[in-house]
Amino acid sequence: MVPNESASVATSPTERDSYVVTALSDVTDRALRAAMARFTMGLSPAAIAAAYLDWVAHLMAAPGKRLQLIDKMARKSMRFADFAWQQAQRPGKAPLAIEPLPQDRRFAGEAWQHPPFNLLYQGFLLQQQWWHNATSDVRGVTRHHEDIVRFACRQMLDVFAPSNFLPTNPELQQRTFETGGQNFLDGLQHLFEDWQRAASGKKPVGAEAYEVGRTVAATPGKVVFRNRLIELLQYEPVTRQVHAEPVLIVPAWIMKYYILDLSAQNSLVRYLTAQGFTVFMISWKNPSAEDRDLGLDDYRRLGVMAALDAMGDIVPGRQVHALGYCLGGTLLAIAAAAMARDGDSRLKTMVLLAAQTDFSEAGELMLFIDDSQIAFLEDMMWEQGFLDAKQMAGAFQLLRSNDLVWSVVLHRYLMGTREPMSDLMAWNADSTRLPYRMHSEYLRGLFLGNDLAEGRYQVDGRPIALTDIRVPIFAVGTTWDHVAPWRSTYKVHLLVDTEVTYVLTPGGHNAGIVSEPGRDGRHHRVMTKKAEDRYVDPETWAAIAPQRDGSWWPTLAAWLTSRSEGGQLPPHMGNPSAGLAPLCDAPGTYVLQD
Repeated sequence: MVPNESASVATSPTERDSYVVTALSDVTDRALRAAMARFTMGLSPAAIAAAYLDWVAHLMAAPGKRLQLIDKMARKSMRFADFAWQQAQRPGKAPLAIEPLPQDRRFAGEAWQHPPFNLLYQGFLLQQQWWHNATSDVRGVTRHHEDIVRFACRQMLDVFAPSNFLPTNPELQQRTFETGGQNFLDGLQHLFEDWQRAASGKKPVGAEAYEVGRTVAATPGKVVFRNRLIELLQYEPVTRQVHAEPVLIVPAWIMKYYILDLSAQNSLVRYLTAQGFTVFMISWKNPSAEDRDLGLDDYRRLGVMAALDAMGDIVPGRQVHALGYCLGGTLLAIAAAAMARDGDSRLKTMVLLAAQTDFSEAGELMLFIDDSQIAFLEDMMWEQGFLDAKQMAGAFQLLRSNDLVWSVVLHRYLMGTREPMSDLMAWNADSTRLPYRMHSEYLRGLFLGNDLAEGRYQVDGRPIALTDIRVPIFAVGTTWDHVAPWRSTYKVHLLVDTEVTYVLTPGGHNAGIVSEPGRDGRHHRVMTKKAEDRYVDPETWAAIAPQRDGSWWPTLAAWLTSRSEGGQLPPHMGNPSAGLAPLCDAPGTYVLQD
């Protein structure tokens, strides 16, 4: 019998791939891409190039689309000419040719409403709208590539906005006249200060006023448990009696936990303890290169499950109200589904704050999520063992470049003014790292594969299903959230077979959640869907959900209270007999790690 030729080739020692060559080629390629990532803010050039080529190729094969764009250009030119003519006849009183988007405040000042500056910004907005038309609805372009091209085009146009230059910005001209040019000297000083602090790893100017443990993260409590990944904080009671069920807060580990325990007046922890709840908080370790192999399931086991085990020894026999924020909410949903599958009934309710369980419409962050981009990030993390906060910051700043980049350039470096630091801004500068393995699993399994929503995510070697969750859910979305868009968080209605109370509140991913009572202009919409009720789509929900004035925090407190048993004496801090003697005062040691 003649041996199979392909088999003989495959087993030939001279043809077999060398392990050394394979390993060397892999290391070389990864190292090269990691080096490139330092100059591209973690963005994959290949992903951007593929998107651009897809758009160009299909646009070149679409003469009808190009004809339509020529027509739009002609009509926009006529609109601009008509606006300019009316301005000549009635300066400052002619109707605008194009209205800025609601979130675009660059040209809102009075000085922009007079010639020639209104002509400059109106022409810019018309040009921006035309490029939006040019990069949208090109038949055949994949949706992801279209989003990337449209986003990249907007970024390039924003560079040349008239608000960014002295000759075309009337407000900057007025500031320069009033200060005699001192604003530019002040701006240079601010630029040097910011560069110096960034290069030395120091916090931004003014952040020193918000000291962790004194002015922020200052709610009294104890660290009652610690492992290699978390410290569990138990906060001191402020009421004579407390609700029987304690509250466990699972924050995101992409930033420090105290977003939910900022200053005394806007701390959710203080608010809940004042409402008679015993509150526990997970404080995550800031991982280093040694933690590169920590996976997403390690965060579930060493985080949520370890915290529940410790709470069971401190408040025995009591179910728990579990509250998760952002990525912490996603992890909590994973843990809850696994617990439901395994018959673990320790949860009484689940609260999800700006947390996604379905990632198919995860907003503009999806611009940075595809196979090419994830491979690029993985190589960057592979080299150092983690994703650094500065590398994450670039993507978030691009998503809101007008607010986080060009507004800063204009006001801080050209106007010469420095915005006052706030506790929320100081927290945002107190960044963390993400372990290599965990972040790779998170991006590939949840963002790219959407495994959790589609029933493929596995815990202990078996898939979990969110439909197994039977505890009532309180979910909060924020209207301007670019990290977890509210329509994405609303999808929890489609994924669980239990009662869902959904709240929609104004604000962004952080400011919408930090919504203490007493602030003017606050309101929120809320409506409950019982397990047996029919599904309502998000647009219909937004139209029919009753609106309430004020913060949503009292709505949450009332919801938790209605699902809690009667009052009892507060539990002791920790439980020394179970090996849970208090280790130190809150906020603990992990939150202080740089």
